[in-house]
Amino acid sequence: LWTFTNFTGASGGGVWPRSESLSKVLLLGILLPAYTVTGFDAPAHTSEETVGASRAVPRGIIHSVMVSGIFGWVMLCSLVLAIPNLQTAAQKGDQVIFWIIGEVLPNWLAIPLYVGAILAQFVCGLATVTSASRVIYAFARDGGLPWSGVLRRISPRYQTPVPAIWTVVFLSVLFTVYTPVYSTITAVCVIFLYISYVIPALLGLRAYGRTWTKMGPFQIGGWYRVLSALCALGCLLLIGIGIQPPNDKALWIVLGTLCLTAVIWFGFERRRFKGPPIHGLLQQ
Repeated sequence: LWTFTNFTGASGGGVWPRSESLSKVLLLGILLPAYTVTGFDAPAHTSEETVGASRAVPRGIIHSVMVSGIFGWVMLCSLVLAIPNLQTAAQKGDQVIFWIIGEVLPNWLAIPLYVGAILAQFVCGLATVTSASRVIYAFARDGGLPWSGVLRRISPRYQTPVPAIWTVVFLSVLFTVYTPVYSTITAVCVIFLYISYVIPALLGLRAYGRTWTKMGPFQIGGWYRVLSALCALGCLLLIGIGIQPPNDKALWIVLGTLCLTAVIWFGFERRRFKGPPIHGLLQQ
C-alpha cells in the first residue's frame, strides 16, 4: 500500500505518459477517487421524487460519499494487497484487474466475481440514466430546453419521463462513439458533474447572508463560506487533472460544450426563456 514508485510510461502499461514528477503522478491518481464518489449527484437529481427531500437529500448526498469512500477504499486496498508482483501488475496497464484476479483466484470464484462486477456496472448505468433523465425532465417541464414539449412528456403507463430517458441513452451512445477512450469519458463526466455542483455553491457564496438569508432545515452555518471556497478550488484542481494526457481530448470537449451552451443561451434562449413558471408552481 505504501510503495512510491514511478509507474508512468511503459512501466505502467502506457496508461499515463512518462512523467518524472511523482507529485504530478499523485495528483493524477486523484481521478480514481473522484470517479468513485460521483454517486452523490443521484439524491439531488431525484429530489422531487423523495419524501422529506429538504432533509433526506443532503443526508443521502453525505451517505453516498461516505459509503463510496469507505467501501471503495477497502476494495482498492484489497486489490493492491492481492497483487503478486507490483512491477508486473503495473505493466499490464488497464488490464491489471483481470490479471490480478486471474493470478490469485480460481476460475470457479473469479467468474461469479466478474458477473457481480458486470451487474454492479449495469445498475450504476441505470442510476446514471435515471439521474440525467430527471434533470432533462425538470428543465423541460419549465420550458428551459429545446423541444421541451416532447421531453417533458410522462408515460401514462410507466409514470416516467420516457422521452427524456431515451434522449439520455441516445446521447450517451453518441458520446462513446466520439470518445472511445474510457478514461476520457469518465474524466469529462466527472468534470461536468463537479462544475454543475460548484456553480450553485459559488452563487450561494455570493448571496449568503445578503439576498439568501433563510436557510433550509439541513445547514452547516458559517462553515458554508469556507466549504464553498474549498469546493471551488477543488473543482479547479480536478479540471486541471482531468485534461492531462491521455485525456487531453477532455479539454476540447469541455470548452466546446461550454462555448456551444453560451452561443445557444445568448443567441436564442435568453430571449425565449424567462425562467421557470413561479406562479404556476406556487398554485400547485
